[in-house]
Amino acid sequence: MNEIPNCPQCESEYSYEDGSLFVCPECAHEWSTSAEAESETAEKVIKDANGNVLSDGDTITVIKDLKVKGSSSVVKMGTKVKSIRLVEGDHDIDCKIDGFGAMSLKSEFVKKV
Repeated sequence: MNEIPNCPQCESEYSYEDGSLFVCPECAHEWSTSAEAESETAEKVIKDANGNVLSDGDTITVIKDLKVKGSSSVVKMGTKVKSIRLVEGDHDIDCKIDGFGAMSLKSEFVKKV
């Protein structure tokens, strides 16, 4: 028989199961014990090419020449970029590069300084 856990918020022993969720009648807290729900709430960790964890405000260096879409110019290897901002999506770094302006980069083409 499944044992229903106590409420993680108020430690009430009167929690009950409602579909795929557990509910506490005392504090009205709802939670799930499945691994899927825990992974959805976990924040995505963005790493550079060397496996270092990146965060907002970091300084990075471009590790290979990157063609700028819609232009004939190239962001050269070794270009230093300050004050990055992490975003969701395929290109997970928003930044401003001197001489190019605002750009989005993939974390696999940069390394943390």
